[in-house]
Amino acid sequence: MRTVGIVVEYNPLHNGHHYHFAKAKQAAGADACVAVMSGDYLQRGEPALVSKWARAEMALRIGIDLVIELPVPYATANAEMFAFGAVSLLDRLGVVDAICFGSESGDIEWMRGLAKTLAVEPPAFSQLLKQGLAQGLSYPQAYARAVARYLRELGHADVPIDQPNNILGLNYLLALERLGSPMQALTIKREKAGYHQAAITDQQIASATALRALLFSQSAALDELAPYVPPTTLSILRREFAAKAGPMSWERFRHPLFHRLLQLSPAELAAYHEAAEGIEYRLKQAVTSSSSVQELLRQAKTRRFTWNRLQRILLAILLDLKKPQVAQLRLKEGAPYARILGFNEKGQRLLNQAKRKGRLPLISNVRDGLHPMLDLDIAASRLYRLAILCAEGTPTYADEYRAQPLMITSAPALAGNGAHPPLV
Repeated sequence: MRTVGIVVEYNPLHNGHHYHFAKAKQAAGADACVAVMSGDYLQRGEPALVSKWARAEMALRIGIDLVIELPVPYATANAEMFAFGAVSLLDRLGVVDAICFGSESGDIEWMRGLAKTLAVEPPAFSQLLKQGLAQGLSYPQAYARAVARYLRELGHADVPIDQPNNILGLNYLLALERLGSPMQALTIKREKAGYHQAAITDQQIASATALRALLFSQSAALDELAPYVPPTTLSILRREFAAKAGPMSWERFRHPLFHRLLQLSPAELAAYHEAAEGIEYRLKQAVTSSSSVQELLRQAKTRRFTWNRLQRILLAILLDLKKPQVAQLRLKEGAPYARILGFNEKGQRLLNQAKRKGRLPLISNVRDGLHPMLDLDIAASRLYRLAILCAEGTPTYADEYRAQPLMITSAPALAGNGAHPPLV
């Protein structure tokens, strides 16, 4: 059974994602698909619109066979570490033949050559990167400029590295090189809606950014999503929103976050992951005059500290994730386990193969103490659950331990009435 792997957030799953899934299977000549999906928090450093369980169900309902959770230290990391964690998971499962990602370019050859060049970072490139950072550029800006200048020095033409999916695609290929993975790499050109495109310009395709903006701007916006998402996604969103389990945003976490920012000293804030260069003082100043997390971010943002990096710092503070703790997780060694979020009959066969051929423990029942990274996943999901349950007024903390992987049978697709799907 030939299998393709994809890396997703599905925040929420829309028609463009469905297109990518179908084209990935076609491009790889695959019979099955494994998705590595971010959990309750995302690469931009923000909480997901709905829980990982709801989003895993969205994936299974369109035909993805197996959904594995990307641990939170990778899921909320910069592009390089995000990609490395996801690719290491797919590689170590032992059942994935190819990985397929979307890109603005649609051309993998220049990415492949560049990844081979940069897999062991050349000193000249490192120096160019440091120069950009010293000039006050954000890391993504400094990285893109360093790549362009380094290639020009080697006599190569400019490449379109400054676009978000191209950058992420390059990092997938860098991860394959560094892992020595035999997985084939494929790319599908992103069509009709850019990653950050806030405007909706097509009758069926819109970016997740545009759809989230629509949801947060209109109280009845779920009906407006119908042309842009699969019917199963819409049904799951209706169910989650009716239960007050979404739409989740940073504002649901404002009180615990502001409590920590007001309570901790600048020196204590500086100990958190990704905090640097005095950002702790800007955060302390901003929190005293902000009435929302969005306002806090606007006040703290600088040219060097992008919105996404600031969100990742706030998330580290919220999750109590400090620099020594991250160092002990040894992220550069790759994912240490695979937590199963859901599967169908074909996915169950893949899991049976992975038990024999894979190089990772497969985890379906969680408990404390299995691995420090899993302990962090559990704590992060409990905090997300708390933000939901506080809105409902019935806090409880044990759900993450009781949760079982979703198993979607070959029953008909989820009806559009908001009912829970048949799970076994």
